[in-house]
Amino acid sequence: MYPNTVPRGRGKRMKKLFFRIFRKKIDEYRDFSIQKKISVAFVLLLVPLILFVLIWFVCALDATNRYDKVVRNTSIISEFNLDFKKNYDYKIYLIMTGNRTYTDQNPEQDIRYAKDIIRRVKATTENSENKECIVQIERYFQVLEKYTKTIQENMQKEGKYDENRDLWENGVQLVTANIQNKMLQLLYNENRQSALIYSDMQHITRNMIIISLFLAAFLVVVTTMMITIIPRSISKPVRYLSSITKEVADGNLEVRAHMEHGVDVKLLADSLNVMIEKIKTLIDNVMLEQMRLREAELEILQMQINPHFLYNTLDTIVWLAEAGQKEQVVSMVQTLSDFFRASLNSGKDIVSLEGECRHITSYLQIQQVRYQDILTYDVDIPEEIANCKIPKITLQPLVENALYHGIKNKRGKGRIVVTGRREKDKCVIRVEDNGIGMTKERLNQVRGGLTTKIEDSNDFYGLYNVNERIRLKFGEGYGLSIDSVLQEGTCVEVWLPWES
Repeated sequence: MYPNTVPRGRGKRMKKLFFRIFRKKIDEYRDFSIQKKISVAFVLLLVPLILFVLIWFVCALDATNRYDKVVRNTSIISEFNLDFKKNYDYKIYLIMTGNRTYTDQNPEQDIRYAKDIIRRVKATTENSENKECIVQIERYFQVLEKYTKTIQENMQKEGKYDENRDLWENGVQLVTANIQNKMLQLLYNENRQSALIYSDMQHITRNMIIISLFLAAFLVVVTTMMITIIPRSISKPVRYLSSITKEVADGNLEVRAHMEHGVDVKLLADSLNVMIEKIKTLIDNVMLEQMRLREAELEILQMQINPHFLYNTLDTIVWLAEAGQKEQVVSMVQTLSDFFRASLNSGKDIVSLEGECRHITSYLQIQQVRYQDILTYDVDIPEEIANCKIPKITLQPLVENALYHGIKNKRGKGRIVVTGRREKDKCVIRVEDNGIGMTKERLNQVRGGLTTKIEDSNDFYGLYNVNERIRLKFGEGYGLSIDSVLQEGTCVEVWLPWES
């Protein structure tokens, strides 16, 4: 028993010594001046903040450097001529057929330029897939140079045309196709790498948020201790300022600190107010940039107009002119003018429903000349909702879908009806046709395509375009709804906010 009592007694003495030292330090702290106490508190608060900022800075700097490399590589790869295959194949063809000399075409210059791009990307890329892809491209260039040299040598000999043509068709064209595909793969890999880096940055941000929560908890504990120990004369303003910072953390950026007494505390309150104002300014700037981004997206979406309509309309005008139907030519040109005048609308993004209906009426008048045997239409919008605001070129794609995907695919006379109504605080425009309609499976695919952009398919792009423009402008509660029955027709409804 005796040997075990020694460590226990020693432990008690160590504990007493620790508490004696701690009590002594507390007494020393109590003897500090207010300025020194605040200095100690400031150090305890500042050190973790500095560590946090340094860690965040290092992580952000690393991610930024990686991202800059990817952007630089993407820019270098973008210098590659997407018509490389077409141009190079044509140069070799001209040389092979004797229409141009090898010196005039100088295909080696194209190869040197492309290899220089590969060299620069190879020197900076960190993507393992791209490194392997670059090795393959370099091999392709070696083969291409070999084929080109062989064709050049054959041109100096008689009876080598068939051999050269075989090399051109089965050698040069295949290799240039592989080179171009690999260059596109390089660009895709770099873009994907930038997405991965962005994902890493999000992951770092989430981790830093978690760390900041622990840091905030630590700071709260330290602040509470300081408020308990620091003389009561400054505890009240500190609690007041703490309440202000809490409101700011909760999202209230309109709050401000107002201190009537104490020079140091008033200075702290003023600094806090400046910080809140800067945070508010930064948030306002971010919101403004987001709004500008949404407006830019809306403008891009509105610029996508199908050029085939213009080509077909001009062909129809030429046909009418050749047939001697002057009055119809004049009428159709005037209608086409009205159509594009409504499309431009003096650069305005939002038009009245009445103006939009004039736009689709012009469109239907033009199409009725081309499809007079199968198309009739009716546009009936109540006066009550004529001034309802709508993004321009919203109804025309819907009417176009009704014609090309509905009426043209069904035998017999077809009809397109455009109507409107008001439902409480919403305006509903209905575009209906008695065309071929859709199966339930196809209808479900189209409904899914309203909100999800399918990169490899243009089937739903028109509807997605219209729906996205409405949602970008008015919000998630508005857009398109669609219903269809096979062999009966399709109905698309446009939901917009109604304003008196």
